[in-house]
Amino acid sequence: MEGTMEIKIQSIHFDATEKLQAFIEKKVAKLEKTYEDIQKVEVQLKVAKPATALNKEVSLEVMVPGNTLFAEKTCDSFEEAVDLVVDSMKVQLTKFKEKMRNY
Repeated sequence: MEGTMEIKIQSIHFDATEKLQAFIEKKVAKLEKTYEDIQKVEVQLKVAKPATALNKEVSLEVMVPGNTLFAEKTCDSFEEAVDLVVDSMKVQLTKFKEKMRNY
């Protein structure tokens, strides 16, 4: 059954646009194709140091049965950071799935 995972987006010290939130939800929803038992995903957006270029920080916390997986990336844009953090999470979820299969 798809679409049961909860996605929570939190932006710290700024307001994420609806466009950015929609982009994040679309990207994060694809994680369910990698691992279908995701219960909840928490996305945290933060502007690290406003004066520097690489200052858009995105962290992803994925709750799966019996475990929580975490990934974090910092880039020039939130979109780029979301892309990278979701890719990183796909790798973790694939490894987690393999580990579960071996039990």
